[in-house]
Amino acid sequence: MPNARTRKPRAERTRSEQDSMGEVRVPAGALWGAQTARAVENFPISGLRAPPAFVDATARIKIAAARANAALGLLPRRKARAIERAAREVLAGRWREQFVVDAYQAGAGTSHHMNVNEVLANRACELLGGRRGDRSLVDPNDDVNMAQSTNDVVPTAMRLAALELAPEVIEALSGLADTFERKARAWDGIVKAGRTHLMDATPIRLGQEASGWAHVLRGAAGRVRDALPELSLLGLGGTAVGTGVNAHPRYQALAVAELSRLTGVPLAPAPSLTAAMQSLAPFVALSGALRGAAVELLKIGGDVRLLGSGPTTGLGELRLPPVQPGSSIMPGKVNPSMAEMLAMVSYQVIGLDAAVAAAAAGGQLELNVMMPLVAWDLCHALEILAAGVRAFDRRCARGLSADPARARHYADRTVSLATALAPRLGYQRAVAIVKASVESGRAIADLAVELGGLTPAQAARVLDPARLTRPGRG
Repeated sequence: MPNARTRKPRAERTRSEQDSMGEVRVPAGALWGAQTARAVENFPISGLRAPPAFVDATARIKIAAARANAALGLLPRRKARAIERAAREVLAGRWREQFVVDAYQAGAGTSHHMNVNEVLANRACELLGGRRGDRSLVDPNDDVNMAQSTNDVVPTAMRLAALELAPEVIEALSGLADTFERKARAWDGIVKAGRTHLMDATPIRLGQEASGWAHVLRGAAGRVRDALPELSLLGLGGTAVGTGVNAHPRYQALAVAELSRLTGVPLAPAPSLTAAMQSLAPFVALSGALRGAAVELLKIGGDVRLLGSGPTTGLGELRLPPVQPGSSIMPGKVNPSMAEMLAMVSYQVIGLDAAVAAAAAGGQLELNVMMPLVAWDLCHALEILAAGVRAFDRRCARGLSADPARARHYADRTVSLATALAPRLGYQRAVAIVKASVESGRAIADLAVELGGLTPAQAARVLDPARLTRPGRG
């Protein structure tokens, strides 16, 4: 008799389901059916699955469609209620393991769409007292998908998912801006050397620098916000090619109104159903706004890393909160880990945007078949950017502190203090003073007296770093 080591695993129980290509064996415990089974076999690509927000958006569309078709007398109310109850179970977090189609799949998202249709149909069958796979009770195509097509459902689900996730990005960027505004007020009296081209520049207050970061972040949040209104115009009801074939003339208005109630977001029918199906421009605009935010975050995170470099051989004007040991070999080393994380997130968002742009250009005639890629990349970008900014804010930005003495040390020694001498002595004489300072290591103020003819008191007033952080001439 074979022992446990040699015993063959028991074959998984299956059931038979049918689609237009014939019979398919499906795991007995699966809520999905034949078309999903084919997709699982065809696309063992990445192991990545549909983002939860995208699944939820598709489930909400199914509720809205069932309600609209029932109100029009086209779908028996008993079936409509069962479909809605199944979809609400998904929205409550159940059956997540049943959405098994890879992110990289057949064009347009038919595989994802049928995965949802089959899960809801089979669960609705159970709720009506039947068995999974009993299409006579609830059919995934005829009932769950009534008056719909992948071609109008998927872009609508993409819009709804983006509208759900984007506010988190706006909130995170705005929160980080709030943090830097508080820092700007706290640091307003700290004078430091400015730096352009990574070289000495005229003095600036640390508060002014942080205020600039806050302003930039508010602009980035605003651009994300500005990209959202167009996403609220839905092509649902366009069905196959934007003509509305197989949909009741009143279906679109009813379904979109139901979606507004379900989401709490003001939604409206798109003015052109064909445009809503052909073009992914609204997603390109949102992705581009995320890319813009990522670019700004790379700059700000990089500035924080530079200003916090050290502790003894770098700039050291900022002190970064230590969040973890920085080396497996160098004792006591602490790295700018949160800024490094933010940079990696930002690079990824920029890369995802490039893929979204290429995919948006890949449509043909009445449809863009690259929607699954755009859906996954855009949801991923929204999720990681919001999470990355929040983590950087909480674990780094809020805990930043300044080293006023270090900042003043550099402010007093920047050779670009000589900029204040130019209106009084002329540009060329100021250049000579800078060159002499660099060659000799002597202070600009001393050379302004020796080579420029200023009195010590005049030099001290004209070259006061704090005064040079405000408009005016020496």
